[in-house]
Amino acid sequence: MISTVFFLLATCHSTVFAFSSSGSASLTQRSGPVPAIQINNNNGQRILPNKSPVLHLSSGTVPEDDSEDLTSNPSRRQMLAQSAVAAFSTLLIPKVAVADGDDTNADSYPYNTQVSFGASWSAVDGLNEMDLANRNDKVVGFDMKSYKAMRDDPTRTPVFEQAIKERLYKNKQNPESQVVLDLGTGPFALFAMMAADMGAGKVYAIEGNPEAAASARYTVKKAGYEDIITVIEGISTEIQLPEKVDFCIAELIGSVGSEEGVYSTLKDAVRFVKEPSEADNWIPTRIQTYGAPASYTLHNLFGPPEFDWTKLGGEPIRFRCSDNGLQLLSDPQVIEDISFASSADSNKPKTVEEGTLSFSISADRIGNNLQPLFQEFKQRSDAKSSQEYAETTSHSLSGIAMWPRLFLNDHLIIDSRNYPLGGHQKSHWQTVLPIMASRPMGSLKGGEIVEAKYKFELPLDVTKPPQYSIQGVLKYNNNS
Repeated sequence: MISTVFFLLATCHSTVFAFSSSGSASLTQRSGPVPAIQINNNNGQRILPNKSPVLHLSSGTVPEDDSEDLTSNPSRRQMLAQSAVAAFSTLLIPKVAVADGDDTNADSYPYNTQVSFGASWSAVDGLNEMDLANRNDKVVGFDMKSYKAMRDDPTRTPVFEQAIKERLYKNKQNPESQVVLDLGTGPFALFAMMAADMGAGKVYAIEGNPEAAASARYTVKKAGYEDIITVIEGISTEIQLPEKVDFCIAELIGSVGSEEGVYSTLKDAVRFVKEPSEADNWIPTRIQTYGAPASYTLHNLFGPPEFDWTKLGGEPIRFRCSDNGLQLLSDPQVIEDISFASSADSNKPKTVEEGTLSFSISADRIGNNLQPLFQEFKQRSDAKSSQEYAETTSHSLSGIAMWPRLFLNDHLIIDSRNYPLGGHQKSHWQTVLPIMASRPMGSLKGGEIVEAKYKFELPLDVTKPPQYSIQGVLKYNNNS
């Protein structure tokens, strides 16, 4: 029987972890379906969670999410701190992960001490899945709230609108002479409608989600654009267009840039475009995924026997990009870099992105992270306990955090986190953190080296989800 339950809002998108002293945990959504992850130490069963929608964004007028109203439902910060108080008696202040069975304190580690970490996952792990008709395949899908969050993101939609306008009027061209393709048009046919509003002569809008395609047709009909916009339901790789297009809009960008299948989609979409090797004929023209070592509050707060992080099996945790529960420990670096035009021009598609990155843990970042972490814990916990939790978390490594950056043309860029330092800001895109060790790797001081070997497998079959792996070592440098 469950004797004690700690409720804790765990990620950026209104998701709640429920911890119990019996060693089980579940993940629920405040406004969505009932428990989506179930982890039980007795049988190890796990059900993947759905991607909860990022809430409506409206510049300066609406709170970032409805949990920020401290007079209504308990906020994520309140619940986090409340759980910290409740869990204090069972909290294990994490010790550094020790290599080769050595239990020596980290302060005495020589420079060449290495602690291994890593995680592997599929693009659909932890996200909504969409079944493809008459297939066993699953791809990343979205619900209506997620589509609305994308539409209403002020850091995204107006920038796309400007990029479409600039492309239609490039070199003083007549927009009516332009044929446009919108891949993944969604239920609002948002970018297709923009192109039509700006005078495009013809727009083809492809959508693989049957419900979204039906909604897009309704939207187009209601706007009176049926003669200009043709909505086509289906997988783009199985569709033939009656003519070539001048440029293609493909907002299929995940929080790890490639996770929504954009690479396989664009490799096929070259056949639709008149001049696919021209960068201006793609919006966006390039995407990148940035990454950096990161600390995470809850990874420090909860551990065995109450919660076993290994039960997630590498499945990432997703945060609002403004969430101070996650803090970066190093300057970000590019992990993934996909140029649409260059990929289109390549006769030998690159289906694997791999390499090794070396990060240096920043003592300045550790110090700067302390205050926002303290504020995270302090909402309901006492100052002394909050300080202890913040100190522990700020000096610990939980994994490599990742987020996207989009180049819509040579001067219009969308950053989901602040560039170049990776600071917090609002975005409907999320920061993705695979938990890469059973307990946080702690006792960091600054000067430690994190070497991360990544391998991103990007299949050319659009119905197959990308596969990701990051394996690395933390090298302690106690002479720094």
